[in-house]
Order: sequence, then structure tokens, then C-alpha cells
Amino acid sequence: MAASKLMQGTKVLTVATLTSKLIGFVYVIPFTALVGLQGNALYQNGYTPYSILLTLSTLGVPVAMSKYVSKYHALGDYETAHRLFKSGIWFMAVTGLLAFLVMFLGAPALASLSYQPSETDQYTFDNVVYVIRMVSFALLIIPIMAIVRGYLQGFQQMVPTSVSQVVEQIVRVVFILAASFAVMSIGSGDLPRAVGFATFGAFVGGIGGMATLLYFYFKQRPTILARVQSHPAKERQTLPSMYKELISYALPLSFVGLAIPFFQAVDLYSIEGALSGTAYASEAKAFVGALTGVAHKIVLIPMALATALSITLVPTITKAYVNQDNKLLQSYITQTYQVILFIGIPAAIGMSVLAKPTYFALFGSANLELGAETLGFYAPATVFFSIYAVTGSILQGMDRQRNAVLSLVVGLLLKLGLTYVFLKWFGPYGAIWTTYIGFGIGIALNVYFIGRFAKFDYTFIYRRTVLIVIFAAIMGVAVWVFANGLAALFPELSRVTTFIVLLVSIGVGLIVYFYLAIRSHLAGKVLGERFKL
Repeated sequence: MAASKLMQGTKVLTVATLTSKLIGFVYVIPFTALVGLQGNALYQNGYTPYSILLTLSTLGVPVAMSKYVSKYHALGDYETAHRLFKSGIWFMAVTGLLAFLVMFLGAPALASLSYQPSETDQYTFDNVVYVIRMVSFALLIIPIMAIVRGYLQGFQQMVPTSVSQVVEQIVRVVFILAASFAVMSIGSGDLPRAVGFATFGAFVGGIGGMATLLYFYFKQRPTILARVQSHPAKERQTLPSMYKELISYALPLSFVGLAIPFFQAVDLYSIEGALSGTAYASEAKAFVGALTGVAHKIVLIPMALATALSITLVPTITKAYVNQDNKLLQSYITQTYQVILFIGIPAAIGMSVLAKPTYFALFGSANLELGAETLGFYAPATVFFSIYAVTGSILQGMDRQRNAVLSLVVGLLLKLGLTYVFLKWFGPYGAIWTTYIGFGIGIALNVYFIGRFAKFDYTFIYRRTVLIVIFAAIMGVAVWVFANGLAALFPELSRVTTFIVLLVSIGVGLIVYFYLAIRSHLAGKVLGERFKL
């Protein structure tokens, strides 16, 4: 029953997050056709530092606010949470402004960290500065949107966050493609200008998302105020004490939320410098585009479930933890692990096996070997990212934020210490191996801490993982055999015929995996009654 309740709270966010990520990936196909892998690399030069400053400026507020609101609602105190929300809007406006100024004024310094000139460049140092400044405007609006999302999530209302995410992404992508097409195909064909307008799409999308959130908030405001008035604070806290508690949640959440952006930043600021003077120097910028602009977006798609679970888990586990309901807590943790592994492992194997037809069907033959190999090697990252996200959220829900931060620090230090050396030793793909090492150690620490502080027994999860890996491996072999056999039927593979092979192969993989899972009763135990025989 508890697991069912958790999944019901996650469904709407999963659909919205998956939709948002699909939209965010689909636009990469025409965008890459317009600006190429170097254009993608230039885009990431602006977007990666923006992601870091955005996380710092929001201070982990969406999840921290949902945790704060959930806690005080469980205690019957609606007034305290609402007071903090009203004050927090102004606080987030200030942090957003400060982050904007840091990024806009510090653009030359940020550009100098990543840009390495080479003979094959299609953009200059000044172009990188321009792109960073264009994306910085989004920091003026996104932090304010974050606190509204977090407050409504504290009521366990996920629809406003879900709809606003999709609207934000649609508006952003439409602007990116329209602006890029206008510059590259109709206008001057100036690549840096097209990419600059593309990054400005984050601000335009933020306006769309904010408008959607305000619609939901004002629609529900009478109900919220009625609850606040009928559940006054038993003891009125001062704003400094309230902020102290929120920040005690938010800073660790913010830091843990930086895991993926930090790892990407290490790659962005290391790859070109480390590969300079090597046999891989000429393709360094193309590899940055393939890794951070293409492969990374693909592996984030199956992670949609983990992202939704991470948002839902913190207030849900906090409530069980505050109420000292250990049975419910154990049930939530067990269900979370099962669902993530059940979806993530076969997705990673499928993406790795089908990496070459996927890249060719979506992006054509340009840089095919580089792009396909990058995607194939990077595909398992979806499992690492997903498990890290949900284990970090479980620890945060249990008030073990320090442990979640410790695991990130250890993993990040390993990433920082090894990336340059691995790039020299193994070439471009050394950056991928250090991502696995860093996240792998971070996950191991999170798993240990959950076992220790939640007294969670992993025996059951271990058995389930072995079964899932076996089924996913059988699926992978079947997909590989079928994809290669079907491809052999075509005298010459085009992007259209490759896309057909890809879709049919994915269908075969789904049929094989779910047949095994349903026949073994695994699907019913993990996903619910609908999947039982």
C-alpha cells in the first residue's frame, strides 16, 4: 500500500519529466544539423557554468522547501511554512540577481577556463564570452520559479511542477529552433550568434514556466490561505530561525544537486587542455559536443523516473521519518531501488548495444564513429546517475544531508584528481571512465549510509538486481542479433532505413525483457498488479 502511494505520487512527475527530457533531446537533432558538434560544444560552454550557478542561486530550495513544508504540515503548522514562502520569494530574487551579475561580469574568466584555440575552431574566445552572457539572463527568473515549485510540492501537489516543466521546455525549445534557423538558414549564418540566441532560450522558457506556476498558485491560493488560517503556529518563529532551518536543508541539497553539473564542468574544463598536443587535439571540441551536448542528453531520458522519484521521495520519506514509521520507510526505500534498477539497467544495455544506429539515425554520418562510440561507452551513466539521485534523496529525507554531501565530495575529488591523467592515458574516453569511478564511489557510500541509518537489509535488493541483470543481458543479446540481422537485409543503410531498424530493434528488446519479467512475476512485484499474469 505504501509503495503504491509512493508510485502514485511519482507518476505525474515521471510523465512530465520524461516529456520534458524528450523535448529537450529531440530539439538537439535539428539544432545539431544547424550548428554541428562544435556549435553544441559552444552551447555547453555557456550552459554548463549556468547550470552550476543556477543550482547555487536556488540553494536547493525546491526540494528543501518541500521538505520544510511537509515537516510542518505533518506537525499541523501551516502558518510557519507559508510565512517562509512569502519571505523566500524576495530572498530568491536577490540570489538570482547576484548569480546573474557573477555570471555576466565573470564571463571572460569562465570562458578562459574552457576555451583552447585550435586550427579547426569555428568560434573564438569572444564568442564564448557572448554565449555565457546570453544564458545568464535566465538566472533572474528561474530561482523565483524554484521556490514556488517547492512550496506546492510540500502540499504533495506535483501537477503544477509537472505542467510548468513541460511548458518551460516547449517554449525554450521553440525559441531555440526558431532563432537558430533564422540566423543559420535565413540570416547571416553566424554560428556564435545562433548559439547565443539558443542559450537565451533558457530565459524565454523561464517566463513560460513561471506564468504557468502562477496560474496554479493563484487558483489554489484561497484553499491554501484557508488552511493557513485554520492551522496557526503554536509558537511563532522568527524569520532568521526559519531561514536557518531551511538553509540547513538547502545547502546540502544544493551541493548534492550539483553532482552532474560539477562532473560535466570537470570534463568541459579539462578535455581540450588535456588533449592539446596529443593525437586527439583536432577532435577535442567535437568530442566535447558529442559527450556533453549529445550523449549526455540521451542518457538523461531514462533518468526521468529517477528525477521524479527524487522530488517525490524527500517530502514522502521526511513524513515517514518524522512520524517514526520505520515499516513505511523501509517500504519506500525497497520500492525505490526496485523501480530504478528495473528501468535503468535494461535502458543502459539497450542504448549501448544500439549506439551506432541511434547516432546515425538521429545525426547522420558526420562524426559517426566518434559520436557512436561516445554514446556506447557513456550509456551506463544513466544507471549511475539514477541510483545516485535517489540514494541522495533518501538520505536527505532522513536528515542525513551531511552523509550525502560527503559521498559527493569524495566522488568529485576522485573525478578531479583522475580526469586529466585518464585523458592523457586513454584519450577522450578517459573522461567517461572517471565519471564512472566518481559516481560509483559516491553511490557505494550512499548505499552504506542508508543501510546503516535506516537499518536497511540489502539481501532482497541484491537478489532482484541479479535477476534484472540476467534478463537485461538476454535482452541485449537478442537486440544485437536482431538489429544486425535486420540491417543485413538492406543493401545500403540510409538514415531512414536505419531508423526503421532502430525502432523495430527497440520493440524487440521491450518484448523480450517484459516477457521474461512478466513470466517470472518480477514485473508484477515491481510495477504493480497490472503487470501480473
